[in-house]
Amino acid sequence: MVGITGFGVYIPRYRIKVEEIARVWGDDAKRIKEGLLIHEKAVAGPDEDTATIAVQACLNALKEFEHIKPETVGAIYVGSESHPYAVKPTATIVAEAIGTTPNLTAADLEFACKAGTAGLQIVYNMVSSGWIDLGISIGADTAQGRPGDALEYSAASGGAAFFVGNKHVLAEILHTRSYTTDTPDFWRREGEKYPKHGARFTGEPAYFRHVISATKLLIEETEYSLQDIDYFVFHQPNGKFPLRVAKTLGIPKEKVLPGLVVTKIGNTYSGSSLIGLAKVLTEAEPGELILLTSFGSGAGSDSFLIRMKKPVDIDFQKYVENPVYIDYATYAKFREKLVI
Repeated sequence: MVGITGFGVYIPRYRIKVEEIARVWGDDAKRIKEGLLIHEKAVAGPDEDTATIAVQACLNALKEFEHIKPETVGAIYVGSESHPYAVKPTATIVAEAIGTTPNLTAADLEFACKAGTAGLQIVYNMVSSGWIDLGISIGADTAQGRPGDALEYSAASGGAAFFVGNKHVLAEILHTRSYTTDTPDFWRREGEKYPKHGARFTGEPAYFRHVISATKLLIEETEYSLQDIDYFVFHQPNGKFPLRVAKTLGIPKEKVLPGLVVTKIGNTYSGSSLIGLAKVLTEAEPGELILLTSFGSGAGSDSFLIRMKKPVDIDFQKYVENPVYIDYATYAKFREKLVI
């Protein structure tokens, strides 16, 4: 049996409300909130980046799951589209910070918002093959949005780390499947500070096509139907897209809402679907089934079928409580939108 043996989440305390961004750009905050189902988003502080978020997510996991020994980790993959170095791995920083031995393989991954789940597939298969006993996949980002662009309302900071092994399994990974095409809905060239996007093109041919296709492929290859699944976690670029997928597939929204964290923290890109999964793991009961489908622009989706084996006694709210609200000027300073 191979599956999740522990997990940790880190979300920066700083938050900016939709109303504050709308005030600066003269937008209708009510329309934005209703259109995106996002009320505020998490913002990395001036001393935080993808590496610090990834490290803290791992440390939070090690604190919660004392059976995990860093020295037994055989692989670390960090998925992000905002690695702090263009040439220098984030994964080695994580390894050093959490106390692994040098006897491991490590690398950074990039596939827009699904790089974290790509890492999850890798470590799952490495453990299944017997090459390693324990691996870590991390999805973390400090997402970028051009000043005045619609992305400013959603692009957020945060991450999650998942430990996958064959001992102390709390959630078994039953199956995984992907769906990938060359769909250029979102991109950022080397040296450019902010990404560009295809506006509404990011919906139908990109997000919905890939998430729905990957989910259907996964189900077709298992003995289960969508009606058998207790929880669904879809990538959360906003609050409306996951609910629309559910409606299209005939899934009750009550099965999606438990993992819908984007309304309070924004779209954490590579951390988005994994943070949603972490929340569901704190609520699911042994025997219940969870379906996770990520999405990354460019474009692709990874889908997982997971069966809960043990209850997880963690209050997810502690990862999002005690927010510190900032104004747009402070936000611009923290995210280096002001050039001095």
